[in-house]
Amino acid sequence: MDSPLRIALIGVGNMGQQHHLHLKTLSEGRLCAVADPASQAAGIAEQWGVPHYPDHRRMLEQVRPDAAIVANPNNLHVATALDCLAAGVPVLLEKPVGVHLDEVRELAAAVKSSGIPVLVGHHRRHNPLIVRARELIQGGALGRLTTVTALWQLHKPDSYFEIPWRREPGAGMLLTNLIHDLDLLRHLCGEVQQVQAITSNAVRGFANEDCAAVLLQFANGALGSLTGSDAVAAPWSWELASGENPVYPQQADQPCYLLAGTGGALSIPQLKRWRYAEGSEGWHQPLLAVEESCAAAEALCLQLRHFVKVARREVEPLVGVADAARTLALLEAIREAAATGRGCAPATIEG
Repeated sequence: MDSPLRIALIGVGNMGQQHHLHLKTLSEGRLCAVADPASQAAGIAEQWGVPHYPDHRRMLEQVRPDAAIVANPNNLHVATALDCLAAGVPVLLEKPVGVHLDEVRELAAAVKSSGIPVLVGHHRRHNPLIVRARELIQGGALGRLTTVTALWQLHKPDSYFEIPWRREPGAGMLLTNLIHDLDLLRHLCGEVQQVQAITSNAVRGFANEDCAAVLLQFANGALGSLTGSDAVAAPWSWELASGENPVYPQQADQPCYLLAGTGGALSIPQLKRWRYAEGSEGWHQPLLAVEESCAAAEALCLQLRHFVKVARREVEPLVGVADAARTLALLEAIREAAATGRGCAPATIEG
């Protein structure tokens, strides 16, 4: 039996602490060091019983971990991941993969030239709900996919914005929240050819958006919409509907994604599938409904187990850098469409 993978954690904020919580349950891996320049990081590392380094480069040199989880601020993701690759260390890189496409292309090139794997932390792809939904769609249960409706509508309290950077450009719900939904729409429905978008900051007046309406044209011909707001009293979002994170009160009966095709429809996260009886279709005919089943499991824990296999070169990353870059390219196209008022195509990402 392989000894546990020695995993270093770079960044001990909210996501870093979540990774540590799940890492404690794994027999395949263990935490070996923490790197974070924040004043509270040393105390956290002491509590966890591992050495602390203010500089992750020194940690990589002295500890020589088998792998690293990078969960520091978004604008440091690419530079930190590049340092890990230079040290020969496989990386689980928190989303977003980066903040600009140019830097992400640089990271993708470094992965290709070094052969050292990077898994990007779009963890919802690991959720059994999404795994089953993708199986149904790709297996033809919906026929030809035609329309997609995605909702992300909830209310962030005023206390959320007491942290100054959350009121600044680039820290709005597009990059912070909707990037998850855009990634899942790509994963479930395929690549997007063109987008149109309108955003608004009319509710709070901050420098970032609090409402967005996005139209999506998929390469397979399906049309979609994504409507988001973090300033509304509403139950329609992955956070509130899926039950994935227990800090949110679950609205189990409310969907966040509705997918419809020529042969059926599917609501997510309920996995409720609608279709006509054999030989009977049309709006005068009743629809049959069945709730598909899937095994319950923690997406972050499943992602960590997958990462151990990725770091050991047993499997390819479920979400590689180039794949995650396509989600970032889609996000940038939405920003451009909102700014210019015209349809925009996501940039092409090779690999």
